[in-house]
Amino acid sequence: MPRRDLELASSVEHLVVLDEDGTLDKELDPDLDDELLLRMHRVMLEARRHDDRRLKWQRSGRIGTFAPVKGQEAAQIGAMAALKDTDWMVPSFREVAAFIWRGASLADMAVFDAGYNEGVAIPEGERTLPVAVPVASQLPHAVGIAYAGRLLGDDSVVMVFFGDGATSEGDFHEAMNFAGVFDLPVVFACQNNQWAISVPRESQTASKSIAQKAHAYGFPGIQVDGNDVLGSYVAAEEAVTRARTGEGPTLIEFCTYRLSVHTTADDPTKYRSEEEEKEWQERDPLPRFQGYLRSLGLLDDAVLEDLEREIETKIDAAWKEASAKMEQLDDQPLHIFDHLYGEMPPYLIRQRDSAAERRRS
Repeated sequence: MPRRDLELASSVEHLVVLDEDGTLDKELDPDLDDELLLRMHRVMLEARRHDDRRLKWQRSGRIGTFAPVKGQEAAQIGAMAALKDTDWMVPSFREVAAFIWRGASLADMAVFDAGYNEGVAIPEGERTLPVAVPVASQLPHAVGIAYAGRLLGDDSVVMVFFGDGATSEGDFHEAMNFAGVFDLPVVFACQNNQWAISVPRESQTASKSIAQKAHAYGFPGIQVDGNDVLGSYVAAEEAVTRARTGEGPTLIEFCTYRLSVHTTADDPTKYRSEEEEKEWQERDPLPRFQGYLRSLGLLDDAVLEDLEREIETKIDAAWKEASAKMEQLDDQPLHIFDHLYGEMPPYLIRQRDSAAERRRS
C-alpha cells in the first residue's frame, strides 16, 4: 500500500485580548460588565496582598510552607469567572486566587497552612475540592467527577488546575486520554509558569507548546497569555461552553510566570536569572489590568487606596479568627481523623477509637 498522510490537527491558536501595553483587541473583547471587571480586580489584588501577609506569617513561624500565587492571578481569575457556582473547581496547591473567587475563608486557609485539616473541610454541597499537593494526582479525580456527573445527569463542568510540571506525570496523560475517549465536560487549565520548581519548561518536553498535547487525545488545545485576565476569560468561557454543550474537553495552556518562590522552602535565585525575572515583572498581570480599568474610569488612586485598606482589614480579621480556631483545635487532636473521607474506613475508626481511649486513660 502507498504511504499517505493522515489528517491531523496541526496548529495551536495563541490568544491575547489585552496585550502588555494595555492595548485591547476590540474584536475579541468579551464585553464584561463593570461589576464583574471590578470583582476580578478585587480578587486578584486580595490574592496578592494575602500572599504578602502569608509570607510574613510563614517567616515568623506562625504557619508552614506554602506556594505563593503571585504573578498567576490573571490566569486563575479569568478561568474561574467563566464557571457557574454549580460547576466543579479541582485545584492543585497554588490556587489561592481561585479559592478566594469561590468564597473560601482566608481564616480557613491560614488554619490549613498551619497544619490543620479542618482548614480544608468541604461544606455540604460545595463543589470546590481541597488542595492537592501530590503533583497531577487531582487530574484523574477531575475526570472521575465529570464521568460521575454524566451518569447522574448533571450538566456541570469540571475545571482542573495544574502546572506545566504536571504534564510530565502519567496521571496527566491518563486523565487526558480518559476525558477524550468519553468526551467528558472537563477544562484542563494548565498554568505554564515556565518552571517545574527548578526544571525549565524546555527540559520537560520537546513539544513547541503544552496546548498541542490535547491533539493526541482527540480534543482541542489553545494557548493564551495567562497574564491577560481578559484573554484568560475568553479562552475559559469558550472551553466551558464547549464542555457544557456536549462538545467535550479542552486543554488551555495559560502562559504565565510565578513572580515569587515555588514554595517558601525554595530559593529561585539558584536557578533563575535576574534578567528573566525582571522581564516577567514587566508583564505583571495586576498593573496591566489596573491600567485597563483606569482607562475605563473604573479605577483611580483614591479607589485603589480604599480597596487596599479594606483588604488589609479583612486579612487582619482573618488572622484573628484563624488564631482562635487553632487554639481550640490544639485541645481537640482527634479532629485529625476528620475531613479526609466521606465515610471513614474501618481501620481509621479503630485508630481514632484507640487514640481516644489513650486520652481518657
